[in-house]
This record gives sequence, structure tokens and C-alpha cells, in this order.
Amino acid sequence: MVRMSAEERRESVIRAAMSEFARGGYYGTSTEVIAKRVGVSQPYLFRLFPGKKAIFLAAAERCLEDTIRAFAAASEGLHGEEALHSMADAYTRVIAEEPERLLMQMQMYVAVAAAEQAGDHELGEAVRAGWMRLWETVHLPLGADIDETTDFLAYGMLINCLVAMGFPPQHRVWEGLYPSARAKGRLEH
Repeated sequence: MVRMSAEERRESVIRAAMSEFARGGYYGTSTEVIAKRVGVSQPYLFRLFPGKKAIFLAAAERCLEDTIRAFAAASEGLHGEEALHSMADAYTRVIAEEPERLLMQMQMYVAVAAAEQAGDHELGEAVRAGWMRLWETVHLPLGADIDETTDFLAYGMLINCLVAMGFPPQHRVWEGLYPSARAKGRLEH
């Protein structure tokens, strides 16, 4: 049996946490389930992370960073409409191939709203900071045009919601989206 370093174990916890939180949300996922999925004890889990919120923050950060990397890679060397379609295609592939990433995003927004309402702003601050990095990653290839950036992200959120609600590929709600989203964004299930 190969021993993992603490950093490798930490990575496996983040991956497991993304999967578990994507399905159960922040409040519906126990650290026990995450520890069990990774094959470690809860005390060991808490040596890697100070608590459940820290695990969720690490998973949320990873989810946002993975999306940022996908947009950056897709738009590399492109500008304007070419960048827009390349990023839309890349994102559509990501949520089709990694549905847990979409679910994790949705769970992040729910957790932030609940935490903010309870007066806990740490989660919201972290997710908003990550989301602004994502916004900047999209903004520059789109010519630093605020309207283009807003439209791109608004369409992306619409696609997130339509996919999360399970609208079938042939449903009329998919009409009017970017051509690449219409063709590929219908996300065959």
C-alpha cells in the first residue's frame, strides 16, 4: 500500500468534499461522510482542515478555480466573439462531463445565501472573491466589455439553472441561447 503525503490526502479530501457537497449541500453533508469516502478518520480530517466550513471553502475554491482554468485555456489567444464561443463550448463540455461541478456551484450559492442570512459573511466573501476572479478571466478576452461579460455570465447562469432543473435537450427553453449553447449546451444526459 502506498502512503499518501498530507498534501495528497488533502487533495483527496477536497475532491471527495466537492462530490459530497455537490449532492448534499453544505448543511446536508457530514464530515463523517467525507472522511469515510476518503478512507480517513474524522480526527485525521480535522488535522488537515480546522472544520467543516474550511473543507467547504476549499471545495468551493477548487470548483471556482477549475472553472477559471477552463475559461482561461479556452480563450487563450482569442478575443471577442471567438473567445466567447470557445469559452461557452468549454464550459458546456465541463458541466456535461463533470455534472458534480455544476451541482457544487449551485450548492455554493445556496450555502452563501444561508450563511449571509445567519450573519456569517466568511463564506460569502470567499465565494464572491473567487467569482470576481472568474469574472475577470472572462472579461478580458471579451474585450473588457462590461455588457458582453454580463451577457456571457448571465447566459451561463441560465444554462446552469436549465441543466440543474433537467430540461431535456429538445425543450423550447434552449432556443435563443448562443449557437454553441444551442448545439452543445443542451447537454445530452
